[in-house]
Amino acid sequence: MSPRAWLLPLALLATPLAQAAECELQLGHGWPPATGNHGDAVEGLLVADAAPAMHLTWLPKRGAESALMLVQPADGGDWTLRYARPPERVDQWDTGAGGMKRVLLVDQQPEVLEVPMPAALAARLVAGWQRTLQAGVPADRAAEFHDDEVLSLVIGGERYSGLEPGCGAGELLVEQAEDLVKTADEEDADDRAERWQDLQRDLDELDEVLREASYGDQAAAG
Repeated sequence: MSPRAWLLPLALLATPLAQAAECELQLGHGWPPATGNHGDAVEGLLVADAAPAMHLTWLPKRGAESALMLVQPADGGDWTLRYARPPERVDQWDTGAGGMKRVLLVDQQPEVLEVPMPAALAARLVAGWQRTLQAGVPADRAAEFHDDEVLSLVIGGERYSGLEPGCGAGELLVEQAEDLVKTADEEDADDRAERWQDLQRDLDELDEVLREASYGDQAAAG
């Protein structure tokens, strides 16, 4: 076989591996440096004592922060999908007589939207997101500081924080989170049922992306 004949299969093998590297999750464990006080204050206000099975917190550079939660009931019934947002940004600069200083406005009443979510679907979402994060974020990688919006997810007792993913399985998580925010504001039960069907299909897509990534890992190891 000519040398050229070997190049094509090698190139085909390398392509998904290169794409996987480009789509590496820019997340690490814990809060990024200089972010913990802000993040804890936001979650203290928005998550409070809800004890969610999973929650996602957005810390934008400007504008109000927000949090998305999945709360599992003790009785085994429907879960609660909850979205919370404060009327004002929590992280503020006070320019009073004593000079400019940073303050955290935690004495506010956040707007809270919530709807019931089928238990099996909620559990599947949590499992899929956890699998994505465990596969994509090395256990020894700490969250890094960056001067941009911070996305933080807590799932299975572990916090993952960093830049919002823009490709691959991480992007699918963000898209699903955005759809869940819209669903939390959906009052009509029939419309919510359609959204749950869409989410099932989205999770099927996530499963497929994770399978393909797993095949890529096996090829790299081989």
